Parts: sequence; structure tokens; C-alpha cells
Amino acid sequence: MDIEKAINLDDLRLLARKRLPRIAFDFIEGGADDERCLARNREAFQRYRLVPRYLVDVSRRDQSCTLLGRTYASPFGISPTGLAGLFRPNADLMLAAEAAAANIPYLMSSASTDSIEEAAKIAPHNTWFQIYGTRNDTINDDLVRRARDAAIETLVLTVDVPVNSNRERNRRNGFTRPLKLSPAIVLEAMGHPLWVLRYLRSGGMPMMKNWAHYAPPGARAGDVADLYGTLTPAPATTWRSLERVRDLWPGKLVVKGILHHRDAALAANAGVDGIIVSNHGGRQLDGAPSPVEMLPAIKTAVGGRVELMLDSGVRRGTDVVVALCLGARAVTFGRPTLYGAAAGGRPGVRKAIEIMRREVDVVMAQIGCASLNELGTANLHDWPPGEVARRAEMLRHDGDAVLNAG
Repeated sequence: MDIEKAINLDDLRLLARKRLPRIAFDFIEGGADDERCLARNREAFQRYRLVPRYLVDVSRRDQSCTLLGRTYASPFGISPTGLAGLFRPNADLMLAAEAAAANIPYLMSSASTDSIEEAAKIAPHNTWFQIYGTRNDTINDDLVRRARDAAIETLVLTVDVPVNSNRERNRRNGFTRPLKLSPAIVLEAMGHPLWVLRYLRSGGMPMMKNWAHYAPPGARAGDVADLYGTLTPAPATTWRSLERVRDLWPGKLVVKGILHHRDAALAANAGVDGIIVSNHGGRQLDGAPSPVEMLPAIKTAVGGRVELMLDSGVRRGTDVVVALCLGARAVTFGRPTLYGAAAGGRPGVRKAIEIMRREVDVVMAQIGCASLNELGTANLHDWPPGEVARRAEMLRHDGDAVLNAG
């Protein structure tokens, strides 16, 4: 099957699986521990049912979305995904270019293999920059400065990686620093000759260009990866770290990785502009709840003070619409566009976006909504009666700790 014959995002996943060696595919696909959180993310969406309304004029449908002051063509974007260049050289720039062409947000990871300066030139109005706290305040501050100097409008601080998680697929495959490739892994990789050829032609392990800036002159890709590994994660990252970023950053600031309603309230009090409710795609805490389960309480806790987004487990247009009904302004997803990049480069990324856009459009028509501002909990069958009021009352009793937190 070629890219143009892909009907859904899982078709792109299967194409990527055929074209990537197991060590690379498992890096995209895997989660933490027993990977129960991966399954939970999908199951949580599947518990909701959308109730259609008929005899409504849906001949013209508009899925445009105003997010953090900018209007995008669809209510979804591309999540930050590190080491994308391992799956296809210059994949980060492919993601940026296709996001710009589709007019959706592209959240570039600071662990990317292309640089924020390159992405900003390709997609100046669509690129956001995602950073982690590091163990070096000077580097933290410089990453913020570089985003500002590149004219990036939105900075994303990911907070849900206090320590490295137990990603067992990576450990079994030897995908650690330093790389430990067994003969069996090497032999399996040779069954994917096009990937091996691209890998060798591009010089082997790709350089983390955002971090090469902080390595000694002449540092190789492995040296830069080791530097990154010594400075991240940063378990001493706290609310003070967020406040420091807020003080330095003049643009829109988004916090990614919030799951608790009290943390959401604290983030709102700290002056962030947006929150991405996320469990890191099931890659950090295997016992974590699905973001879609936590979204209603978080929406009540922040009281409209910040714009809410959601990622983790989004694979269908139905998922996008469910999240919007529950209070998200938009969603992001990362694995599907990586599948597209791995399977077919820019056309593969374009196909992933087109598939999701078409599914959102069809779902909107099926439920009788011509625009996104018509969506709400009334469109959901499985929303328990009185649940909104019950949660709001719960949070009012929790008032001093939540709404006046900090």
C-alpha cells in the first residue's frame, strides 16, 4: 500500500512499521512499564458517544479554531516529538512545512534533530517551541532567548518528566546511551534497506541541533545526546522554574503535562496562557489517568482563565470532537504524523493531516454542528447527568486550595 491509499491513521502506522527497523518503530510506539496507559488513553475516548442532531443545515462547515490569539484551519496540531530525524532525515522540518501548509500548530521539541531557527524560517506563524526544565539555568534561559530571537509566538514548557521513565521496549532494544545494538537488532534492521541507506547517507545517528549549540566545538551526535542526557530530566524543576520562564518569556506561554486540577489552578495563577492536559502519550507514568478523564475537572478549576488543549491517545476525528465537547479548545497528536513522516516524508505528514481534517469534518456534519462553537457536553450521551454541576460544587468546596492556590 502506498501513502495515497491510506484511509486512516492506522494505515500510516502499518506503513511506518514496514519501513522502520524495530528499534526505531518501538521508540515511536512504546510507552512505560506494561503500557497500560497507552491502552487507557484510547479506551477513555471510546467510552463517550456523540449524539447526532438532524434536520440541521450543515451544508457549510467550518472547523477553524482561534487559539492563543491566532486562527488556525483546524482544532488540532502536531505534538512535540523528539529525535524525529531518526525516522526520516529532516523530519522536523517536514512537520513544520506541512503544518504551515495546513495552517495548524506545530510544537517543535527541543529534543528535535533540526533546529528551532530552521523551523521558524519555514513555518514562522505555526511553529511553537517546546522546552523542558534542565539542570542548567543558563541553558534554560538561552533556550527561551533563542525562541524569542526566532520570533516564535508560543513557548511550551513540558513539566511531566521529573525523571526518566521505564520504557522497556527501548531497554530491550538497546536504545539507551550509549547505544547497545545486539547482532539480532542489527540483522533485523538490515531488513529495511531504504531506512538503512538514508541513515548511512545522513551520517548515522542524527544530531540534536538545538543542543549542539551547548556542546564543545566538534562534538559528534553521540556526544550531544550524552550532554542532553546529563542535563535532562531535571527533578528539581518546580513552580519557581515556571515563574522564571514566565518572567523571561514575552509571548504566549503554555504548560504541557498537567493532569491534576490543583496544578491547573496553580498554573493559571502563575500567568500561563494555556495548558495542555497530557500524560505524555503514556510514556511516563503507566498508572496515570487519561487526559480526557481529567479534562472536565481541570476546566472547572481554571474557570476560563487559560485556554485548554489536550493530547495523548487522539487517533480519530471523533476523539477531537469529544475533547472539544468536554472543554478543550484544541488537541495535539504526535505519533500519527511521525508515522506519516516515516512512511512517506512530507506527503505522509500531509496525508495524516488530511485524514484527521476529513474525519473532523464528517463527524461535525453527522452530529449537526456547522461550527466548533456549537459543541458542548450536550452532544455527549455518556456524560453523566448532573456531572458538571457535581464537579463544580466539589471544586467550590476545594476553593481555597484550588481557585486561590499559590
